[in-house]
Amino acid sequence: MKTITTPLTRNAISGLKAGDTVLLSGAVYTARDQAHARIARAIRSRKKPPFDLRGQVIYFCGPTKTPPGCVIGSCGPTTSRRMDSFSPVLLRAGLSAMIGKGDRSPEVIGAIKKYHGVYFLAYAGCGALISQYVRSCRVVAYPALGPEAIYRLEVEDLPLIVGADSAGRNIYAGMKP
Repeated sequence: MKTITTPLTRNAISGLKAGDTVLLSGAVYTARDQAHARIARAIRSRKKPPFDLRGQVIYFCGPTKTPPGCVIGSCGPTTSRRMDSFSPVLLRAGLSAMIGKGDRSPEVIGAIKKYHGVYFLAYAGCGALISQYVRSCRVVAYPALGPEAIYRLEVEDLPLIVGADSAGRNIYAGMKP
């Protein structure tokens, strides 16, 4: 198992291969459909996104209400294909990695390869377990979106699988680039 820390460097990403298991630590930003639409609109309008995308990781997640005494509620991954129309724009703007569940479109895999990114898979159905790896959580943008706001999470040793690597190998396509 490989250990990596955000912000992700080109060198760290190059060392990852589809199928690898990793432990990720550092800052991760949550964003789902509505937040992605707003970020992409800002980029297309030549405005700054709500946080610097360079070297960062976006987790396709909308956390549930935080129970008393906890850092965050359940925070499992959402289906990644719902973000496919936005992901190439974010990768071009410097986003390094995405975390979600399920396969990605050929266009996203191509953008991951072109912009030297990586796509991680989180263990689906394990939102309560994943919350145990979150050390802190705060809203950084679009608070009116509620659970779909952008949150900045500090994670420690979050277990993930490399679903698609920077060479375009994809576990859903039998590792072929």
